[in-house]
Amino acid sequence: MSYAIIGFGKVGQALAKAFARKSIEVAVASRRPPEDLAPQARAIGATVVAKSLRDALAADTVILAVPFGEHREVAKALPSWQGKTVIDAMNAQLPPEELDGLPSSAFAAKAFTGATYVKGFNHLVAAKLAADPVVEGGHRVVFLSGDDDDAIAPVEVLAKQLGFAPVKLGRLNEGGALVHARGRVWGPLIFQDLFKKEQ
Repeated sequence: MSYAIIGFGKVGQALAKAFARKSIEVAVASRRPPEDLAPQARAIGATVVAKSLRDALAADTVILAVPFGEHREVAKALPSWQGKTVIDAMNAQLPPEELDGLPSSAFAAKAFTGATYVKGFNHLVAAKLAADPVVEGGHRVVFLSGDDDDAIAPVEVLAKQLGFAPVKLGRLNEGGALVHARGRVWGPLIFQDLFKKEQ
């Protein structure tokens, strides 16, 4: 399985640190050319590789860490998203009526035709996401939601590999609504920093 993080701001860098901590290779890309990202990528870890957007999108699993308004540009960069998993780590700053009344993830998913689409890694602030998720005998929780159970399974595996405790919240219009941040409407689980003890 190959991975890419699109967007290299605070959240993208926090996720890159999670991959580097476990020595899992991940491509990183943004609107900036890869040579601009390379020094920061190398500083995070040897397994974090700056690439062009086109090259990064060759990955099996693509994590969206761009500002919400840029997701359509990323979607247009590939003629087809068939066979790919997209993990939505974005939060929208738009009121629901501008998103057809949908949770932001269900709205954004429409742009990625053919992809399996999972909301995840969005509810924690970047500093928490970047920190070691193993704390005091427990693992920091990440919430996952999606309309396809089969799509959530590999994201669950990735979350565990990165040291997090994945918790499934159901479909995008159910679970997604619990963890969204948009406009002045906040889901009840957004920014909740929870831990799951080892069984």
